[in-house]
Amino acid sequence: MRKLSMKYTIFILTILSAVNYSLAQENPQKEVKTGVIKGIVLDSDTKTPLIGVSVLVEGSKIGAATNTEGDFRIKDLPVGSYTLNFSCIGYSPLGKTDIIVRPGRITNVTAELNISPIKEKDVTVISGYFPEVQDQNVSTTNFSSEEIRRAPGSAGDVSRIMASLPSIAKVNDQLNSLIVRGGTPTENGFYVDNIEIPNINHYPLQGSSGGPIGLINVDFIEDVDFSAGGFSVVYGDRLSSIMDLKFREGNREEFDGQIDMNFAGLGVGLEGPMPDNKGSYLFSARRSYLDLLVEAIGTGVAPRYSDYQGKITVDLSPKNKVSALGIVGVDFIEFNKEDSEDQGNNIYGFYKGYEYTGGLNWQYFWNKNGYSNTSISFLGTRFESDLYETSTDVLLAEQISNEQIAQIRNVNYYRLNNTSSIDFGLDTKLFLSDYEISVVEYTNPVGDTLPPLNFFQDAQTPKFGGFLNYRFRPFEKLSLSLGARADYFDYNRKTHFSPRLSASYSFSPRTSITAATGIYNQNLPLSLLAQRERNKNLNDPESYHLVLSLNHLLTENTKLSVETYYKYYREFPVDPSQPQFFVVDELVYRGFFGNYENLTSDGIAVAYGIEAYVQKKLVEGFYGLIGGSYYKSRYKGLDGIWRDRVYDNRLLFSVEGGYKPNRSWEFSTRWIYAGGPPFTPIDLAASRLINRTVLDGSRVNESRLPDYHSLNLRADKRWFFKGSNLIAYVSVWNAYGRKNISQYYWNEIEQDQDVIYQWSLLPVFGIEYEF
Repeated sequence: MRKLSMKYTIFILTILSAVNYSLAQENPQKEVKTGVIKGIVLDSDTKTPLIGVSVLVEGSKIGAATNTEGDFRIKDLPVGSYTLNFSCIGYSPLGKTDIIVRPGRITNVTAELNISPIKEKDVTVISGYFPEVQDQNVSTTNFSSEEIRRAPGSAGDVSRIMASLPSIAKVNDQLNSLIVRGGTPTENGFYVDNIEIPNINHYPLQGSSGGPIGLINVDFIEDVDFSAGGFSVVYGDRLSSIMDLKFREGNREEFDGQIDMNFAGLGVGLEGPMPDNKGSYLFSARRSYLDLLVEAIGTGVAPRYSDYQGKITVDLSPKNKVSALGIVGVDFIEFNKEDSEDQGNNIYGFYKGYEYTGGLNWQYFWNKNGYSNTSISFLGTRFESDLYETSTDVLLAEQISNEQIAQIRNVNYYRLNNTSSIDFGLDTKLFLSDYEISVVEYTNPVGDTLPPLNFFQDAQTPKFGGFLNYRFRPFEKLSLSLGARADYFDYNRKTHFSPRLSASYSFSPRTSITAATGIYNQNLPLSLLAQRERNKNLNDPESYHLVLSLNHLLTENTKLSVETYYKYYREFPVDPSQPQFFVVDELVYRGFFGNYENLTSDGIAVAYGIEAYVQKKLVEGFYGLIGGSYYKSRYKGLDGIWRDRVYDNRLLFSVEGGYKPNRSWEFSTRWIYAGGPPFTPIDLAASRLINRTVLDGSRVNESRLPDYHSLNLRADKRWFFKGSNLIAYVSVWNAYGRKNISQYYWNEIEQDQDVIYQWSLLPVFGIEYEF
């Protein structure tokens, strides 16, 4: 307890001292505190600066115009939240919301304008609060860093904010896994500044893209584009979705800092200019303290994790810019036998993990019509664990795994003329993985005995991909995108050709319809392929997307979107010894180290549904998103029977929104409803016989959990001081204490069926001090 008190008393006193100093410098009721908005306006396609763009503060006559380098500056703005409107002849107008002005500080803004496809005489001026996302014509949603930071129930986790979207299934509060349109957590891709990162979470699930806690520092994010389907050939090796994150640059004119503390941990962030003002840097370090609290109390289990992130940007010349990115995560958790017995856990042991990414991205501007981004990176994940059976003390599994990737990615853009352009590039990866995994003789989901698995394997193999996309506008209101990519994976000698097509027609500046279709392929996890030589013969799963979307602006800042989709999956791995199960869904039961002996590529599945949402951007005090969907996700077993997949909620509905009555206060809420997902009932007699979970193989996914619903509330308060500001927030997750069930399982301690609940009522707090 003394160690805990010493560390965190010092931390609290540091913050309070800084705040007290700021308060001593002024009377906050009498002095008007101001800040600066500084930014640059670019052509969204070519990334070249735009001259003479009008920049106006919403609801006022305050503004500026961009200079010959595309820069603008608005001085002496009273602190608070603002919306900026950008307009330029030949370009569609743009509105950017949630721009926070802080006392004595510079807020940097980057705006990108799209060329207007409509002739000037026909233009009806509508502020572009929902700009088109380059390369993504359907199923794409954009979030700013402020929208992510303040979202109730997200805890600053970029993946959890997506839970409000109608395309995301709701399964388990404990995980932020993205289940997109009937898919699985394995099917999602993540990119940060042109560098692909397989998993952006602490405690990542091996072979998957999900985890319990987000790794990315949302204060570094400039914006996020999330595509739930129909994405372009620029992205490969994923079946369902793409999340493309852009880190902002650090402040190029002054030093800024931030100290934050919340219910899970504390952190510090620093940023400032590089020497000679030729660039900037960002750096943050965060560490959880739940384990220290548990240690002080003397009971319980809590994770210990930390992360370190940084970005350095350097201007080599007017045409060349280089940025260096680094992300490191360290995870550890240990649960002893006594705690597992008390909590009814069937296993105890430890887990230790490391996640790391380091890379460089070089942006080169050829001329005013084209540019290229080329990244070289090295990333990896290390897993170490020993797991014991609580009831017998038998060592069930031990693992030391290293999964590393060296990769080069090149993306090029060139505008041929005002109506056509091309994107082209390549991806090259070298996988460097080694596995030391031992699993004792155990039982499969239906109680059959499986032989031991001793998996000691080094896997080194390259992968190559290339793509070409042609975008053109044959008529004023019609735009088309035709692309193809080719991929080759040397480990299983598989080559894929993936054509994709999208078309968009604008009935008016407010209403458009878009359709997209294409073929998408994804390699199976190397941790599965390398288990047996015969697994090299497995085909790579493939999906076919068909998406139709209608978008209509109800007002300048409110959009209605309705989409329907159909996805057909083929070539999924299945196990002939368990013809009723779908292997990729069995991550729920046993993960990819389940000792599959004779897998085949005969699995097929479908997902189809309709989604709708209304989104209002923060312009007049209110903001929000209301969305819902109805869908089905099914697979065909080797026994010829169609069954619901484990993430088939069928019905999803969510309401999220907030109100800013003034510059200091903000109140927000989120309510989510989801139909209960399917599950396979436990065979109680068979489970009692061997004292392990045995599922009823004759009733696979025939039962459903109770429906899920949960309410999250949040309140934020800002204090503005001279040269600094403090943000405090209080949030309540599952505010009315709904007992949402995660799963049923066989409790080997009590020798009876038991239940695992999702989060109960959970108060969450946090403070952020920016100086």
